[in-house]
Amino acid sequence: MDYLKGLNPQQREAVSCTEGPLLILAGAGSGKTRVITHRIAHIIASRHVPPSAILAVTFTNKAAGEMRDRVKSLLADAHLDSDARISTFHSFCVRLLRSDGEPLARYRPGFTRRFSIYDDDDQLAVVKAAYRSLGLEEKDFMQYRSALARISHAKNTSMGPADLQKQAVDKETEALAVVFDDYEKSLRNSNALDFDDLLLEAVRLLRHDDATRQAWNRRLSHMMVDEYQDTNRTQYELMRLLTEEHHNVCVVGDEDQSIYSWRGADIRNILDFERDYPDARVIRLEQNYRSTKNILAAASKVVENNKERKGKKLWTDAAAGDQLGLYAGFDAENEALFVADTIEKHLAANPDDHVAVLYRTNSQSRQIEEALRRYGRAYKVVGGFSFYQRAEIRDTVAYLRLAVSASDSTSLLRVVNTPARGVGRTTVEQIERHARAHAISLWDAIQGVIDDRGLSTRSQSSLVLFRNLIQDISLVASSSPLP
Repeated sequence: MDYLKGLNPQQREAVSCTEGPLLILAGAGSGKTRVITHRIAHIIASRHVPPSAILAVTFTNKAAGEMRDRVKSLLADAHLDSDARISTFHSFCVRLLRSDGEPLARYRPGFTRRFSIYDDDDQLAVVKAAYRSLGLEEKDFMQYRSALARISHAKNTSMGPADLQKQAVDKETEALAVVFDDYEKSLRNSNALDFDDLLLEAVRLLRHDDATRQAWNRRLSHMMVDEYQDTNRTQYELMRLLTEEHHNVCVVGDEDQSIYSWRGADIRNILDFERDYPDARVIRLEQNYRSTKNILAAASKVVENNKERKGKKLWTDAAAGDQLGLYAGFDAENEALFVADTIEKHLAANPDDHVAVLYRTNSQSRQIEEALRRYGRAYKVVGGFSFYQRAEIRDTVAYLRLAVSASDSTSLLRVVNTPARGVGRTTVEQIERHARAHAISLWDAIQGVIDDRGLSTRSQSSLVLFRNLIQDISLVASSSPLP
């Protein structure tokens, strides 16, 4: 198959350039996913590189899944015995730590490859526990999620609790540093990593363990990074460490679409790529396949005001299209009424059409729904809890985590009395006090509390039953490993 067929000249150039560092500046709607997938297929089929020697990373599972499906389709007739490594940054780091993470225990005491991964709700539970242990109240200090956001930002800028403490210029930051320290200790005692840790610990492993870093440099001959403008310094370090031996690194991004600095994205990564790789080749994808001329012209007028940019001139063969409209509402209610009124006018003229309303935050939906109700207009809100956010699913996952790692304190707190078995709040607080006093996990503290026999007969019996249950499912898990 000719993997260059159907591509425009700039896309063909990007796909054909397979050796050395490459920066692809891909404007919006310029076919970057097509370029990435064709380039992977071209390297495998035309350059005879084993699929397992290629790593492509992006930011969402959906994007990674789409890339995998496209590459498989392109290589359907090649009859390969393996697939290219196409995943999110976090998924790759999980696999790295699960397969090769044992040396990390030298730098993160207590770490094992059977670590738990804490999601947003788990992290929130750890922060709440830190507040309780430190005698802090959310109403007097800062919201739990604000504390989590600041802890995450600190991690993304390579700061630990001690660094935050040194830089503190007010009492609030000093207290946050203590919460951060308690948070980190809880994770380590539970052999757990949060999403930031997945990246940080993978980088720590590669940076400090020469054997692991060299092994991965031998395995990978080509690396591609999608949405490079949104990478943070930790992701940048990961890329550099994985490509020390082979400099066949291709990054794809658009500095004009960099909007995630608030969560640690560093635009210098893309702006300084040519400084980091002096022999880098730069290719601009400027033909837009998605938008009309009017939309493209408006977007270009906005981004040309950006102070730091590489510069692109997007163009399209599409028609001029409708003119853009802008309405500035006085408040959220006025804005919602304008939306509803505009919909009514459009559907009056085009009764068979379907209309979608996109809004930035979930909090906006209430006003829009109320405005649509005034017109008696039927609507459907798309969204809601995902399958994995349902309480019963999270409870099941917590039991599975405990089966693998009984030291996972957050999972233990979730199910110690779920379903209800007579382990009340007072008993849990006693277990937490025992754990803090002896600097041990909650699981180890349960045995200590049982041995102390300071509980009521009912609570003592309930706690023993819970301990025996977890021991039983752990035994089953050890003989029938979880997937």
